[in-house]
Amino acid sequence: QVQLVESGGGLVQAGGSLRLSCAASGRTFSRYVMGWFRQAPGKEREFVAAISWSGGVTYYADSVKGRFTISRDNAKNTVYLQMNSLKPEDTAVYYCAAANSIVVTGAREQYDYWGQGTQVTVSS
Repeated sequence: QVQLVESGGGLVQAGGSLRLSCAASGRTFSRYVMGWFRQAPGKEREFVAAISWSGGVTYYADSVKGRFTISRDNAKNTVYLQMNSLKPEDTAVYYCAAANSIVVTGAREQYDYWGQGTQVTVSS
């Protein structure tokens, strides 16, 4: 069982930056692929970024590639999402998720545990 708690969301102007954090409970955090997803009002939840157990492999949605960076600190049971050059279309609730998998995946159905989400709002 893994419990996930996101933090770091807020209101930022276009072009600005935010760093989201996701703190995980459980001693097996390092065995989970971790991902970030987002959901804007009226839209489906979509994949943003994912990272392997060791942090050596990362995978991004095309819409955030080059602007967002996912990382993890297994000693702190925490995964991060650094978001730069934010755009109004990045506005959404951002969710952290954990997948009991060896494959770094963007498939929502592969993720077993989810956080409650943190709101990110980017003003134009």
